[in-house]
Amino acid sequence: MRRAMGQFLRIDVAPHAVSVQRVSRWRNAAPQTLAEQAIAPSGEHPFDAIANALRALLGEVQADGWPVSFVLADELTRMWRVTPPSGAARMADIEAAAGFRFQSLYGEPAAAWQICADWDATRPFFAAAMPRVLLAALSAVAQDCKLSIVAVEPRFVSAWNRCRGGVKKGAWFGLVHDNLLTLAATEADGKGLRAIRALPIPHGADHYWLTQTLQREALLLELEAPSLLQLSGSAPAAWTKAVTNASHIPCMALQGSAA
Repeated sequence: MRRAMGQFLRIDVAPHAVSVQRVSRWRNAAPQTLAEQAIAPSGEHPFDAIANALRALLGEVQADGWPVSFVLADELTRMWRVTPPSGAARMADIEAAAGFRFQSLYGEPAAAWQICADWDATRPFFAAAMPRVLLAALSAVAQDCKLSIVAVEPRFVSAWNRCRGGVKKGAWFGLVHDNLLTLAATEADGKGLRAIRALPIPHGADHYWLTQTLQREALLLELEAPSLLQLSGSAPAAWTKAVTNASHIPCMALQGSAA
C-alpha cells in the first residue's frame, strides 16, 4: 500500500474487535477504515487473541514500513488521579505516589503495568496504565509486520491529547465511544482535569438527559456546571443541535475530533 506524506496507521484495539485506519496529519479528512475484525472472547489468553487478529488484518492491508499509533480501549487500561506528596522534589517521588495509589485502588502492584502521566510535583494529575504483556504483544506484531510504532495510548488519552488545545475555558470535554460518554471535568482555571468519569449512554438519551448528567457530576465534584460540553467521537445528533431551552447546557463537536 502506497503512503502519502503525513499518513500513518491508527490501530484501534479492544477486547472484542480490532480495526485499522489510515490517518493523515496534514489533511483535514476523516480517518479511513481499511479493515476490521471481531475477536472471539478468550478468557485465558485475551492478548494472544488480539495479536492474532491484528496479524490477520495487517496481512490484508500490506502496510510494510508504515508508522503506526495503537489506541487501546479504555477497558484494557486504567486511569486514576494522583496527588503528589508534600515536598516532592524528585521524579521518583511522584512515580512512587502513582504506584502506591494504583495499588490502593486496584488491589495489585503496578509492576505488571506501564504507567504514563503528565507528571507534576506541585498539583494533582492523572495517570494511565497499560498492561506490559499487551504492550509486548503489540510490539511483536509491529516487528513481524515491519511497522514503526510512534505511540501507544489509551483511547481517552489519545482523544484528549488531540483535542485539548480546542477546549474552551469553562467547558468540559467528552469522548463518545461504544455507548459510553467518558466525561472530563476541567478545573475552574481551565488548566487541568478535576475528574474523569465513564458513563453509560442510555437508549434515546436526549439533551435533557445530558444536561442533568452534567449538573449532577458538577454537584458531586463541588464545581460549577460547565458552560459548554465539547465532544469527540460519534455524539448523538440531538446533543449538538442548537439549544432551544435556556436551561440546557450547549454541546458541540470539536473540529477534527473523530474518535
